[in-house]
Parts: sequence; structure tokens; C-alpha cells
Amino acid sequence: MIFKIQLKKLSLCTYLKLMIMTHNTELANAQKISFNDFKNEVLEDYKVARVSRECSLLGRREVLTGKAKFGIFGDGKEVPQLAMAKAFKNGDFRSGYYRDQTFMMAIGELTAQQFFAGLYAHTNIEADPMSAGRQMGGHFATHSLDENGQWKNLTAQKNSSSDISPTAGQMPRLLGLAQASKIYRHVAELNNHERFSIEGNEVAWGTIGNASTSEGLFFETINAAGVLQVPMVMSVWDDEYGISVHAKHQTTKESISEILKGFQRDEKGKGYEIFVVNGWDYVQLIDTYNKAANIARTEHVPVLIHVKELTQPQGHSTSGSHERYKSKDRLAWEGEFDCIAQMRQWILDFELQDENGVTLNIVESEEELIALEKAAKKEVSLAKRNAWAAFTGEIKNEALQAVDLLNRLAEKSKNGTFISKLSNDLNAINEPIRKDILVAARKALRFVKEEQFAEKSQLQTFIKNYLDLAYDKYSSNLLSETAQTPMQIEAVLPTYEEEEKLVDARIIMRDNFEALLAKHPEVLIFGEDAGYIGDVNQGLEGLQEKFGELRVSDTGIREATILGQGIGMAMRGLRPIAEIQYLDYLLYALQIMSDDLATLRYRTYGKQKAPLIVRTRGHRLEGIWHAGSPMGGIINNLRGMHVLVPRNMTQAAGFYNTLLEGDDPALVVECLNGYRLKEQLPSNLGEFKTPIGVVETIKEGSDITILSYGSTLRIVMDAAHELAQVGIDVEVVDAQSLLPFDIAHDTVKSLQKTNRLLVVDEDVPGGASAYLLQEVLETQNGYRFLDSKPATLTSKAHRPAYGTDGDYFSKPSAEDVFEKVYAIMHEANPTKFPSLY
Repeated sequence: MIFKIQLKKLSLCTYLKLMIMTHNTELANAQKISFNDFKNEVLEDYKVARVSRECSLLGRREVLTGKAKFGIFGDGKEVPQLAMAKAFKNGDFRSGYYRDQTFMMAIGELTAQQFFAGLYAHTNIEADPMSAGRQMGGHFATHSLDENGQWKNLTAQKNSSSDISPTAGQMPRLLGLAQASKIYRHVAELNNHERFSIEGNEVAWGTIGNASTSEGLFFETINAAGVLQVPMVMSVWDDEYGISVHAKHQTTKESISEILKGFQRDEKGKGYEIFVVNGWDYVQLIDTYNKAANIARTEHVPVLIHVKELTQPQGHSTSGSHERYKSKDRLAWEGEFDCIAQMRQWILDFELQDENGVTLNIVESEEELIALEKAAKKEVSLAKRNAWAAFTGEIKNEALQAVDLLNRLAEKSKNGTFISKLSNDLNAINEPIRKDILVAARKALRFVKEEQFAEKSQLQTFIKNYLDLAYDKYSSNLLSETAQTPMQIEAVLPTYEEEEKLVDARIIMRDNFEALLAKHPEVLIFGEDAGYIGDVNQGLEGLQEKFGELRVSDTGIREATILGQGIGMAMRGLRPIAEIQYLDYLLYALQIMSDDLATLRYRTYGKQKAPLIVRTRGHRLEGIWHAGSPMGGIINNLRGMHVLVPRNMTQAAGFYNTLLEGDDPALVVECLNGYRLKEQLPSNLGEFKTPIGVVETIKEGSDITILSYGSTLRIVMDAAHELAQVGIDVEVVDAQSLLPFDIAHDTVKSLQKTNRLLVVDEDVPGGASAYLLQEVLETQNGYRFLDSKPATLTSKAHRPAYGTDGDYFSKPSAEDVFEKVYAIMHEANPTKFPSLY
């Protein structure tokens, strides 16, 4: 149905209300606002909207002409984003998606030139402060960290968490950003953390397209926020389409606000405040957003704003045209109800009379708006040219250096003709990219491989330096490169009382967490069954009672948003430990860990971080769904995190102590069958530290090295003792840390002694064992010291069958290890070790 806007003269009362809304000012200050102030702010809003629209229009052309690779823009969503920006205060956080360019411009965090720098993928963080060219345009962020990786004062600036492309992927993080305000408001020990919060008054603002509300992450987050009652304002930009697919195929009743009516708070219980507003109605949008902000900020109640009747003037993206799937009537309606067109008409029609009967207008004539529109177009055109000149100029200078070097190389080489062609071809490229430069240089090096002169050395140096430059621009900041990196934290050994005190290993975890909670008021632990009962293995027993429900808390069964809580809170200066009950359940959260958490520091060029610790347990229990060990998938999806696999609870506790001294995210996988085993209780709980990226030799030997980790090490050790009885001396190395693995290359030192290698792992074939084999043989050059073929011993390709026999015939057993090692030794010395079969 098409709705017509009703324009009318405004009363002075309505005008005053408008002034209050546009200025985000309390009623008591209304008299201090002049009509000129009001008029100027409206016109400034209109200018921002026009600049944003021109960026979208010109940005699409830049893609279609080949200057940029892909474009996805915020045209058609400008006016509601202006309203959102007016209610957005210092300290607040946005967690949105790739349509929010107008909002970023309105809060002063994006210029037109920066917009185009992002579109061109300019790798200078000053030119493209969103990601230094690492993300496609439309992915926005602000800087939470200074040049030294230290937290800035987040309450003195407006904040945007870094966007990701996966639809609804911003939702779990949004939950944590909002929950942080609740923690800061109600945990008294955090009152002095004013860089991160002022009395929990900050609101987390989410945005999403209507079609993406079909994603499970949206519903999981909406439900969790309603349960937690956190200050979250969720905007749904509704233009009735998801790419080419209409809302009737996306959403029941074609309306997200309709199907979420059951979440509306009422006398029966807590819930949401839900608003529905048309996206072209400037006045009502400002009123709605100010109301929403006040509710969320003061009451800590989540709010949903369904912004309807929006348009998409250029279609979904530069990959297609919306004329292919929208009717002529729909296209005509979009032209009329384009939000900027409606705002323009509202400005032209605006008039009221003051108490003296004088008629007040925002503009005297349409020519004022035409002049403003021309100025916006000119501003954007200039910004585009300046961004392109800065982007190409930097690379052209590098190309000139390469051409000069290649010309000098050609003069000296017997293959100068071929090198000159490379130089001429590079010089002929009007707008080269870095690939062109390095391709020419590397190919030229081949032509002088048998020659020796100074220019060859200069070319080699040029290539090496260029690759170093490329590392900084395209590969740096995967993990912390600051003084806070946990990889620089040295080991601190556990100490023990003179009288041995053996306890269930869970006691070590419990008492160490207690020490950490007491030492670090910003530490929080939460997850399924983590609170009241102290986790399913009693590693948190009694800690909720001691530290309160906000610091040790239960959650619903919703792994993705458990991770999201942790990400968002970590981005606001807290140190959350998010518990996933079993390793197999991590798959529910793996997408968020991989797409959001693991890439955060990288995709912001080190300007944001989320030092979240994910706690889980796994490897061996019972059956298909509770005994998996999908480490190969984990380590390949979580580059950008540390993946730690301690063999016992003392080692695990040491990892937590280490991680809380650093600023990287990590996954710690505890041994599920180790909580009731006996370990000696350390006396320096909360202080001893297990180093990251360091292996430990837990049994010396001379015949073969077995590399393993986690629960499997106990099986390996049993087999090693049995092998000793037949004259085979095994050296056992505990990997401990898979990401990173063995920074000091100690494993290869073991191979120098034993000359044989077996990697034992309960992942599927080709999983973590293949990774470890590559690390030892290729990265550490271990192949040079082998006298026998390196081998792996893994679980079967299927998930573990249920029961003890299922485990025995699915995963490596002590007998499997014994026979695998024995077969290797038989091949080396068949006389001493005759075949068993």
C-alpha cells in the first residue's frame, strides 16, 4: 500500500518540539535555541544526506568503470540515519552493516574522501581509517586503540565496532556491547573505569536490513537481549527486498515488527519497546529515535525500531539492477517516496508564524536548496578526485622507482632486451597496482639469475623490501604486535607447599578462577550452567555466590550469542571468559569466532581489539555429539586467535593467567576427562603462567619422537611405558599450543636426537595432525633429520561411536600407538623388532 505524506503548517509548539529533537536538548533549554539554529541544523542534515547520496551515485560509477572492485551503498537510507545520529552520544557504540555511510558522516567519523579511499582500497590508515583498504567499501569502524595499541578514552568519542559482511553477523557482538553498560552500571568495583563507561549510560545501536532479520543470529540476539534487559536500540531498515527477493518470501506477515509483538513489554513482564516509523518522515524519525534512546539509556530496556517504506534507488549493489525485479509502480513509488526527496519537499513546505505574526521558513526559495545540492555534488566530485590521486599517486611513485631500477638492470644484463620490455610494459600502465610492480621485478630477476653485478643486488633488495611493505599493508596485525602481546609473557612455574596436596583437578581450576576474579574486577565468566551450579564439572563451584550473578552467570542455550556477549564486552574494556559447554558445541559459534572475533584486529589494521577468552572442554566423552575433536577445522578457521590445548588443569589454569596479562583472543580446550584426576594443588594460584607457543618434553627418549596434545597424551604415555618394555625408548612432546605452535622450534631438536616422528591426534585424518606435520617438517625443516617416513595416527574419519567400545574403535588407543611405533621401528631394524603381524 502506498501512503501519501500530509504536509501542514506547523504551530510554534511543534516548532519548539522540532528544535528540541534536532538539537537533542532538554525541554528546559528550548528557549535558548533560535530559529536560525534550528534552520541551520536542518540544512546541515540535508547537506549530509545529499553528500552521502552523491557518494553512492558516484561510487557506483567508479565500480562500473573499473576503478573499484565492488560497491554496496547506503542510498535510500539517509534520513533515518540522520535521526539515529542525533540520538547517538559519546561513549555509545554502533554495531551495524554496510548501508550506514550517512550515519558515519553525520557523527563526523567519515568524510567523502575517506569514503572513496575505502572504495579504492587505499592501504593507508590515514586515508581509509575504516580498515586501511582491507575491507570493501561500506564497512565502517572507529579507532578504539592508539598508535601503541592502548585503549583510547571511549567515553570521549562516538564509537563504531568494525563491520563484517556476513548477514546478521553484527548481531551477537551488539548484545555484548550493550551488556557492557549493564555491567559497568551495576558492578561497583568498575566505577573508576571511566575510559569505558560513565555509570553504564552508553547505548549500543544496531542496524540491519529487513531481509537479514530472517537469519537465526538475529532472533537469537533479540531473544537474549530481551532476557538480559540491556540498553540496545535495534534499527531495521526495511525497503521490502533482500537483493531481488520480496519480503513476502522473507518474513511472516511481511513485517518484523508484527511477528515480534510478543516481545513488547507490558504488565505481564519485561521485554522490548517497539516503534514503527516511516523512513521518509524526518520529524517522526527524530522524535522516535530520541524516545528510543531515552528508554534504553535510562531504563536499560532494549528497543526495536522498524523503519518502513525505505527505498533502494540503485538496487542492492553494483552487481545488478533493481529494474529487473521491481514493477513500474514500485519504481515510481520509490521515486516519489525517496527519503531525501521527501525531506526536500518538507523543507520547502515548512512555514510557521511566530507570536508577532511573522512567517518563518527554512529556505526562502528552492534556489537555496539547488545551490546546496550543487555544492554537495561539487564537494563529492572533488573528494573522489583527491582520493583517487592519493591512492594512485603513492603507487605511481613506487612504479617509477621500479622502472628506474629495471632500466639500469637492463643496461648491465645480457638479457637487457627482455628486461627492457618488462620495464616499458610497466611504464606504459597509466594506473598501475602493486601487483604490476612486483610481477615485473620478480620476472626481471629470473633474467639475471646467472649474473652478478650491483644492480642485481639492488633488485633483490627492492623485492625483499617491497614484500616487507606488502606484509605491513596486507598481512600485519593478525595478532597483537604491541607490548601487550601474550606471546612475550614468560613462563612462571607453579609452586607447591612442602607437603604434597593432591586434589581433584577441578579444584585447581576453581581456586585459580577465584584468584583471577578477586585480582581482576573486569573479569567475567558466563555460559550454560556456569553460574548457579558452578559449571557441569564444578570448575566454578561457589563462585557466583561469592562474586555475584553479573560476574559469574548462567546463559541460555545459545552459543553464538554467548560468543557475541564476550566479543562486545571485550571491545569495551572488560575481560570476559565465555564458556562453551563442550567442544562439539563450538560449531554453533564457529562462524562468529571466525568471521568476527578472529579477524577484528586484522580488519581494523590494529585499531580495535577484543581480548576474549573462550573456555571449553572436549576430546573424549561419549558418542557422536560429545566426543568430537574437530581441531583441524578450528585451527584453520580461527587464525587471529590463540588455540591452546593443555594436557591437565594446572597447565590450563596457567594459560588463563597468561592470557589475562595479554590482549589477544584465545580458545582454551580443557580435557573433559581430566577434572576428577588428581593433581597437586599449586600455592601461587592466579600467578603461575603457561607460556604460549612453547612445547614441553614430558618424557625423554632416543628412538622416536611422539608429538601429541590434550587427553591423548595420557594414552601416549601409557604406550610409551609399554614400548620401553620391548626396548623402544620414546620421547614424548606436548604441543600445548596449536596456534601458535612451537615458536622456538624445540620439536625439531627432538628429531635431531631420535630421527623419527609420529604425530598422534584424535582429530580426523588430515586434521590437526596434518597441520603439525607441516609445521615440523616444513616450517622447522625437520625432514632433514628423519631416518624413517614420518607418520600420523588419528581417529577414524567418522565421528566417535557411542560407548567405551565405540571410543576404543574410533579413536587412537594405547595399543594403536604401540603398534604404530613398533611398525616404524620394525622397518628400521627388522631383526631387533620382528613383525607383530
